[in-house]
Amino acid sequence: MAGVKVYTTESCPYCRMVQAFLRKYGIDYEVVDVGKDREAAREMIRISGQRGVPVTVVGDEVIIGFDAKRLREVFRTAAIDRVYDTLIVGAGPAGLTAAVYSARKLLKTAVVSEDIGGQAAWSWMVENYMGFTAITGEELVRKFEEQVREFDVSLELDSVQSIARESDLFLVRTTSGNVFRSRTVILAPGKEPMTLGLPGETRLMGRGISICATCDAPLFRGRPVAVVGGGNTAVQTAIEMAKIASSVAMIVRSDLRCDEVYVNRAKELGVQIYLHHEVTALHGQDVLTGITIRDRETGNETELNVAGLFLAIGLMPKTGFLGDLVALNDKGEILIDVNTHTSVPGIFAAGDATCVRAKQIIVAAGEGAKAAIEAHDHILQQGLSGDDPSGVR
Repeated sequence: MAGVKVYTTESCPYCRMVQAFLRKYGIDYEVVDVGKDREAAREMIRISGQRGVPVTVVGDEVIIGFDAKRLREVFRTAAIDRVYDTLIVGAGPAGLTAAVYSARKLLKTAVVSEDIGGQAAWSWMVENYMGFTAITGEELVRKFEEQVREFDVSLELDSVQSIARESDLFLVRTTSGNVFRSRTVILAPGKEPMTLGLPGETRLMGRGISICATCDAPLFRGRPVAVVGGGNTAVQTAIEMAKIASSVAMIVRSDLRCDEVYVNRAKELGVQIYLHHEVTALHGQDVLTGITIRDRETGNETELNVAGLFLAIGLMPKTGFLGDLVALNDKGEILIDVNTHTSVPGIFAAGDATCVRAKQIIVAAGEGAKAAIEAHDHILQQGLSGDDPSGVR
C-alpha cells in the first residue's frame, strides 16, 4: 500500500512495534523521525493533534499509537487460528525469557503482546542487570528480542482479550480477532502506568501528557515540563528531560523514594523538586498549557506553565483480561507458588504481574525461565503433544 508514513522518535518502543507490524505484512512505509526534524514534528501535530508518537498516516486515515486492531482493519491482514504447545502473554523480560526456554525445549511457542519490552523498554538506564555495567532499557530489550528471533517463535503484536479452557486446550482470543489454542499458557503481562484521574487527563493524553518519556521526550525540546512521581523512574525522567527541556519541575506527593545518587544528579541539573505536593488541575483545551499543584502540608496552590507532563506515579498489574480465570490477590496480582504455578493447572505466570515481591528485570527473567521449564514438564506429565503423537517436539 503506497503512501504509508510513520512518525516516530528514535527511542520509542511503540514506534518499533508499528514498523514491525508493517514489515511482517510486507507493507512499504516511510519513517519520519520527529525527534530530529522539528518541521516534521509540526506536520505530525497539525495532521493528528498529537504531541506523542507513534502516529501512522495511511491516506486520509490517522492511527494513533500502536493500535493492532485498527492496523489489521486498515491493512486487511488475515486472522490467526493455530494450536501451540505454549502461549506466552506478554513480551517483557519474563515473557521473552520464557520464549527462549520454551523454544529450546522444542515446544511450538507463540508470544502475544501489544508491545515488546514492557516496562524495561521505558527505562532510561539499567545499571543492575548482570553482564552490563550500564545499558539503556531500549538496548537491553533489543538484545532480548534478537535472541528470541533466533528461534522458531511466533511473535504476534496484539492484545489478549480473554482466555478460556476448551477441552484439553486453552483458547486465547485477541482484540484484533486472532484465536490461539495452546496446551499451556504462561502469563507475563507485566504492569501498566497509573494516571492521575483528573478532569481533562484523557483528552490531553498525547497532547502534552505522556506516560512514555522515552517515546515523547524529544518533542519537548526547549520547552518547560514537569514530572510527577518520586521513584527512580520519575527522577531518571527528570534528569533526562533537564538535558533538553528549558526547565523541569518534579512533583512528589510525599518524599523521594529513589536512589540518592539520582537526587544529586537532578539537583546538579537544576531540576526544581516540589516535595509533599500533588497535581490538582490540568490546564488547556486542545493541548496542555499548565498545571496547578498544591502543597499537601499548607494547602497553598501554585500554577506552573508547562507544555509537557510526564507521569511516573506507579504501575498496576495488567490482569483485567483474566476475569476469574486464575486467583489474584487484593492488588490484582496473579497468585503463584514458588514454581510459578497458578491456581489453574497448565497456566503459569511470571514477572511483575505476579505476587513475587521483587519487581526487577533480572528477577522477572529468572521467573520466566522457571515458568517455561514448568510448562514443559506439565506437557510431559500430561502426555500432551502436538502434531507428533510420540511426544513433545
